[in-house]
Amino acid sequence: MDTKFTHHAKLNTIHLDRWIPIYRIHMLLYTIAIFALLYHHITSIFTSPTLFNVCLFCSLLLSDIILAFLWACSQAFRWRPVHRQEILTNLPDKSAWPAIDVFVCTADPQKEPPMGVLNTALSLLAFDYSTEKLSVYISDDGGADVTLFAFIEGAKFARHWLPFCRENGVKIRSPEKYFALDGCGGIEVEKLKIMYETMKERVDNVLQKGYISAEFLSSEKEHEIFKKWKDFRRNDHPSIIHVLLESTKDRDITGHVMPSLIYLSREKSPNFPHHFKAGALNVLLRVSTVFTNAPIVLTIDCDMYSTDPTSPHRALCYFLDPNTSKSLAFVQFPQHFEGLNRSDIYGGQIKRLFTTNPHGMDGLHGPNYVGTNTFHSRRALMGSSFEDQTLSVNFEVGLQNAFQVARCESETGTNWGEKIGFRYGSLVEDYHTGYRLCCEGWNSIFCDPSEPAFLGDAPKSLNDVLSQCKRWTIGLYEVAFSKYCPITFGVKNSSLGMGLSYSHYAFWGLWSVPITIYAVLPQLALINYKPLFPTPSDPWFYLYAYLFLAAYIQDLADFISYKDTVRRWWSDQRMWLIRGLTSFSFGSVQFVLKHLNISTQGFNITSKVMEDEQAKLYDQGFFDFGVESPFFIVLGAIGLLSLSAFIIGLIRNLIFEMVIEAFLTAFGVANCWPVYEAMFLRRDVGRMPERITAKAFFTASIYISISCVLFCLMFNI
Repeated sequence: MDTKFTHHAKLNTIHLDRWIPIYRIHMLLYTIAIFALLYHHITSIFTSPTLFNVCLFCSLLLSDIILAFLWACSQAFRWRPVHRQEILTNLPDKSAWPAIDVFVCTADPQKEPPMGVLNTALSLLAFDYSTEKLSVYISDDGGADVTLFAFIEGAKFARHWLPFCRENGVKIRSPEKYFALDGCGGIEVEKLKIMYETMKERVDNVLQKGYISAEFLSSEKEHEIFKKWKDFRRNDHPSIIHVLLESTKDRDITGHVMPSLIYLSREKSPNFPHHFKAGALNVLLRVSTVFTNAPIVLTIDCDMYSTDPTSPHRALCYFLDPNTSKSLAFVQFPQHFEGLNRSDIYGGQIKRLFTTNPHGMDGLHGPNYVGTNTFHSRRALMGSSFEDQTLSVNFEVGLQNAFQVARCESETGTNWGEKIGFRYGSLVEDYHTGYRLCCEGWNSIFCDPSEPAFLGDAPKSLNDVLSQCKRWTIGLYEVAFSKYCPITFGVKNSSLGMGLSYSHYAFWGLWSVPITIYAVLPQLALINYKPLFPTPSDPWFYLYAYLFLAAYIQDLADFISYKDTVRRWWSDQRMWLIRGLTSFSFGSVQFVLKHLNISTQGFNITSKVMEDEQAKLYDQGFFDFGVESPFFIVLGAIGLLSLSAFIIGLIRNLIFEMVIEAFLTAFGVANCWPVYEAMFLRRDVGRMPERITAKAFFTASIYISISCVLFCLMFNI
């Protein structure tokens, strides 16, 4: 942030986490235990009587080496976690505040309903901020006429909605969410609600029809706007830019200045790569540079909305602080989600990624960019090409230049996506961009107010949850196995702590190896009565017990310290194991196949649409296994393997003889209860399809049959 905006009164405070000494003592003890475990594995290998034993112990050694590496990376989050507090009363007068450009991206009106995107935009237009300094840009990467139609309608509604929010001190400024609140009433509210429901019905009717008929258009200008969609193809079309609200011209019903609202669908051509969301954000960055060039840019997902209209004030407490502003790349707010059921069965909060770990990174050089709820410094994104001059808005003059910079050719022969803007080369452009900015010397800050500043929807379909995580895994691998690998490039260009932090995410997919091995080997050993681990009479037994219990107790303590429940912690750890068996495994395989030039599934948008029956199951706490997904074959097979092993262990009375094998098997059975429900007990639409259940049975029987042959034959070699 330029020094002309900085303010010299104290704007924020920072303090260290009180548990740091405990964290560091645990690190020391756990490190010693890990080395002892690896020593035990190595000695077991060299003293193994058979080749097959050697292979089994090598598998366990590989698993524990990976677990040790990932654990070591995660300790960077606990080395120096910090907590910050903003002092809003010390902010200067609003006239001295910098302008803000807001970017909202959408790509598919069927999966991201236009009314949801519009509600996001309306909540942002209603920020408690100088309206002449606020501009909201909508990127429609799906090039859908219904999305533009929704925003044309929304711009009309905003003239009534914004003054209502301002004059009544409304906090929840998404109309859909506000009108659903209890106690929301009154003549004015009812009039607005009728106006909103009428608009919603019009937009939904257009979405259902698939085209915009003349009855929905109210002027000749609107007819002209939508003519161009007649020969329109989603992946091959020119740029479309419409200024729907202009702060220098438009006024609300009270005569107050309106913020600017700009719709953009960038040019698409099959002859040019479009770089997914990163490409859309970079076009927004260039177009907004032409129009407004605000020094602060907020990026937010189209399924989030503002729950605190003063959230930009909190970001300014860091951007206007002369002690932090010069090297500040972005201020990251956490992601919070609404509508999660009591147990959060799909671990939708992803608390470690969005809340716990960012506090740890904030004590080093700052949290990673997570793609939404982020206030960026335009100077950090633009690098040497940044011109520090907020423009007086004149959209008519800038429109021609905006069309030019939205063209595909505008990036040819430039550093866009490499050294300028949001970085290309990975499906997780947020992680990649934040990481690269960190390596370039920029810092970031985690702003975690006591009340959520933004709320959104987490996927509530199990298949969507796992598919989304698989996509993240592939994108993270794309960074991990590039010249920007965090364990080498990151440590060299940032610090050891930040390199380890980013490595923890980059190598996420490796969790699939130890989770899969520990989900299969102990069970097969129990079935075949072939011990793998020490018995309680062996002192090494207590090392295994300590490593397991210490890790899980610390994870539970972290969860509870951030004001969550044991019930949700159990769901979170269960989903982590499920992701390890499915998302991480499938993502790892797909990444390898992609680099062998073998065709794989492309990029998929996570659906924000939820069917009524699906929503009912979720609210009741039932997993949705109702689609035929290869993920569920794996889960079913592992669940059946664990159940078979546990039953055989009970029948043979091996529970007290092979304690660790039996415990890990029982732990797997406990975590697989939703799988058993879906396979055997449920009759609703979320039950596991019979074909998937049959394939799971077949796969589990193959595991058991092969293991019986191998254990019988190979133990004698």
